[in-house]
Amino acid sequence: MKKVLVGMSGGVDSAVTAYILKRDGYDVAGATLRTWEGPEGSGSRCCEIDDAREAARTIGIPYYVFNCAGEFREKVCKPFVDAYLEGFTPNPCVICNSDFKWERMLHYADVLGADCIATGHYASVVRLGNGRYSVRKAEHAEKDQTYMLYRLTQEQLGRTLMPLGGLSKAEVRAIAEEAGIGVASKPDSQEICFVTDGSYASYVERNADREVPGEGYFVDEDGRVLGKHRGIVHYTVGQRRGLGVALGHRAYVKRICAERNEIVLAPAGDTAVTEICCSDVRFMGMPEPVCGEPFSCLVSVRYRRAGQRASAVRLDGGRYRVVFDLPAGTAAPGQSAVFYDDGGCVLGGGVITEVCFG
Repeated sequence: MKKVLVGMSGGVDSAVTAYILKRDGYDVAGATLRTWEGPEGSGSRCCEIDDAREAARTIGIPYYVFNCAGEFREKVCKPFVDAYLEGFTPNPCVICNSDFKWERMLHYADVLGADCIATGHYASVVRLGNGRYSVRKAEHAEKDQTYMLYRLTQEQLGRTLMPLGGLSKAEVRAIAEEAGIGVASKPDSQEICFVTDGSYASYVERNADREVPGEGYFVDEDGRVLGKHRGIVHYTVGQRRGLGVALGHRAYVKRICAERNEIVLAPAGDTAVTEICCSDVRFMGMPEPVCGEPFSCLVSVRYRRAGQRASAVRLDGGRYRVVFDLPAGTAAPGQSAVFYDDGGCVLGGGVITEVCFG
């Protein structure tokens, strides 16, 4: 009997994960990583402890809470703020999974003598023919979460269970209802857990440890001033709405120049992405290719967006150039580009640093 430590957020997915594993004969314990605390002691949507504790009691498993708020601020919140200050649009859940959540959960699994950990992600851990671990897309595409998992290491995947990859959300809720788990109908959380008011810019302004750039100028591609902007943290590359400047024609954000506090606008035309460059690229389902040798894959440039056929090649300095066969839709520097094989398994991915629009 394997002992497994289940990460429990207080939501229905992680509760059903614990229930399924116990039903299937595992020795199960639940754990919540306390990552955030509001001014009145309230928890974030990723660590609703009362709900998680009650679900564990219903399932009949031991339950633990580990205070990780300080480490969460350093590894997840601070890079999020710094990225916005540098003109990027970050995806903190990607960093949280690999650099914080899995690292901490596996640490506490070792402390408690557990063989592996489990999560309520809609994905499946698989072993490919080349011997490498990967995550495969969920059978129900509308819930697939593999985009957020591409940075997980082989060691992390080798000790991870994800039993929800073949289930729909309706099936998960039905299992919870049948088991008498109180969060069966609890709504899903939609926003970043630590941005409680939904305003990323306000969060950055409250939590930056250096001066937040204020008003600056919108400029065209030749550097001519078009008007004033509110501050670069309020905008993202590809944005077309809410620019707050009257030009007499539609425009979009083509580039954010943090060092000059300028935002480059271009006339609204085809804002679909034809080419990107990536850095900090991690490989999962395939070994890292040699420099200069392209490989074909499907590339997703946003969460839950279908992958587009592309050719990727490693450049000097560890960067990757990705050229799409057909335009891939809007993408922003700071977001992730995730590489998939034709079977829906993650090959790897990286952080978008440059975007070329059609």
